[in-house]
Amino acid sequence: MFQSKEFLSICKNVRGETACLIMARKGKYCWWLSVGDCIFYLCHPELSTLGQYQVKQRQIFEWIGQVNTFEQDVPCYSVGIKELRQGENCFLLTTDGLIECPNEPYANPKDIFNSFVFPHDDESIRSILRNIQANNVRDSTTIVFWKDTISKEATKPSNQ
Repeated sequence: MFQSKEFLSICKNVRGETACLIMARKGKYCWWLSVGDCIFYLCHPELSTLGQYQVKQRQIFEWIGQVNTFEQDVPCYSVGIKELRQGENCFLLTTDGLIECPNEPYANPKDIFNSFVFPHDDESIRSILRNIQANNVRDSTTIVFWKDTISKEATKPSNQ
């Protein structure tokens, strides 16, 4: 789709550039395709105990638009697959406005999930957005959040 003549023609006629993050979950796996500075976080007790919150970090100098990575000799983008852990998994996809906010209230991925009211809910997202607004966020911020319960057991080390 991103390399079709129709898509590339549309991109030439837009003003500016944007990032793109597409994520899908099926069963106990999630897949993503990302261009640019979008971020994908995953919160699960097993992962957070080990300090892992961020699955996909932002990539600078990748865009879709007037300047378009898919018109380069070699397009630059990220793809990935992650096995999800059994139990409740919380997914948060966001743009760079969240982490570039003045006073950096959410520069550390752990701080994002620590700001959630238990259980993770819509009010927690509203609270995060109010906080970055109070800190005079400079860039637009989009947050997509949901949680999903995985019933299948995840891979464990052989010594467990």
